[in-house]
Order: sequence, then structure tokens, then C-alpha cells
Amino acid sequence: MWPAPAKLNLFLHVVGRRPDGYHLLQTVFRFIDRADGLRFEPRNDERIVLATPLPGVAPDSDLTVRAARLLQTATGCRRGVTIHLDKQLPMGGGLGGGSSDAATVLLALDHLWQTGLGRPALQQIGLSLGADVPVFIHGRNTFAEGVGERFTDVELPAATYLVLKPPVNVPTAAIFTAPELVRDTPAISAAAWRPGQGGNDLQSVACARFPVVAEHLNWLRQFAPQAMMTGSGACVFAAFADRREAEVVLARLPAEMSGWIADGLDEHPIAKI
Repeated sequence: MWPAPAKLNLFLHVVGRRPDGYHLLQTVFRFIDRADGLRFEPRNDERIVLATPLPGVAPDSDLTVRAARLLQTATGCRRGVTIHLDKQLPMGGGLGGGSSDAATVLLALDHLWQTGLGRPALQQIGLSLGADVPVFIHGRNTFAEGVGERFTDVELPAATYLVLKPPVNVPTAAIFTAPELVRDTPAISAAAWRPGQGGNDLQSVACARFPVVAEHLNWLRQFAPQAMMTGSGACVFAAFADRREAEVVLARLPAEMSGWIADGLDEHPIAKI
């Protein structure tokens, strides 16, 4: 089974907007040990088949299928594959699950098909699928800039994270197109950033439009005032230096709320293939 881990945004600032409408961001990505899993079954034809389609997502639109087909096109590879996806990460949660799945498909098939593109070329393919795909191919905890494709790797302290998943899928486009979104936060340098610095500019928009996100964030902040939302939501999280502290808070979670604990990773689980 090939892992496709979740990410957390330890901060996320919108520092501008390009003429083509893409937002310019600054963020730190951290991988955590909560993951989807993928298995690849060789085929005798050139077809890309998703054996485990997601509810409400047409297989041809699924990022895993699109990633495999783009790799075929880029390399001229005539091999096919059946993809088995064990989906553990929530959709619309801000954890990068779909992007991580696509990145793992590109990394795994570049290895299994022996197409030999390597990470820089795979990152370019990944960027055409979504702004978060390249960081999962990059494979390191990193300070990201631009539309999320320029990286300065960072060393992060060990941490355990308590993640809460509000019962709502937040569409990324709804947050980024909101007129009230702040788009001019002053930029900072990667060298100047320290853990705990910065917030999430998307958080106030998501909380206003999806009050259940605000409810979960407010509950978590009783115990961890630094708690924030990851990505465009809906998941919220807090870091704990001691796993036992996170477990104590999780034990107090109301029955109507859902959450789990994950440890921060130093790198992507397949960073070295």
C-alpha cells in the first residue's frame, strides 16, 4: 500500500492576487501520519481504472485517474493500471487528501512504470492538477510561496496534533472568491518565520459562511488558544508538545463532534523513492 498523507497549514496568508485571478499565498505545510492508501494493479491494456470510485465523483474527474493519464501523456507510456484507493481522509476538510492521492499516483507510477521523470517534472504535472499537489511530490515540510509551488524547506519541532472535522465540506472556490477575503496580508520571509507565527486568512470567511466550523474552533480554543483552521477548511487543529495532553482534550470532545490525533512527520513517507 502506497501512503498519501494529510497536510496541515501551520499558517496561511493571502499576500496578493495575479492578473489571471490566482491568489498568491504564503504557508507552511506539515505532513502528519494520517493518510489515504493506494494500491496499483497492472493491466494488459492502456486503460486507467479506478476500482474504488468516490461517491459523487465521476471516475474520469477523479484526481487519481487524471494524474495517471497525464503521466501517460507526458511520457508516452502505454501501460494501464487499476487504482485501488482506501479513502481515510475527509473530502472538503482542508487536509489535502485529493491532492495527496494525485501526488502518490504520480510518484508510484513513475517508479512502477519506470518512466523516470523524477520529482521536478512530476511537480509540474502536479501543478496542473491543483496548487497543493506539488508539495506532496516535493516531500518535505516546507515554507511555500507563489500559488504554492515555490518551496523553502523548514525544520519543525516534534508535535502531536488534535484535528477536529466539522460535519461540512467546505468548497475551496467559495472561500477564495469571497469578496470579504483579505488579500493583502504583508509578506514575510521564509527565514524570518517561526513556529506559532501567523494565522489563516481563510479562517474568518469559512467560519462566517459555515458556522459549524466556528463552533468546532471555539470549542478547541478552550484548551488550545492557538488552534486554527487548516487550508480552506473545514478541519481545525491544535498542536501539543505532549501527546498525552492531546489525548486528554480528545477525551472531552462532545459526542456530536468528531476528531482524531496525529503526529507530525519530518518528511513524506515516500520522500526517498
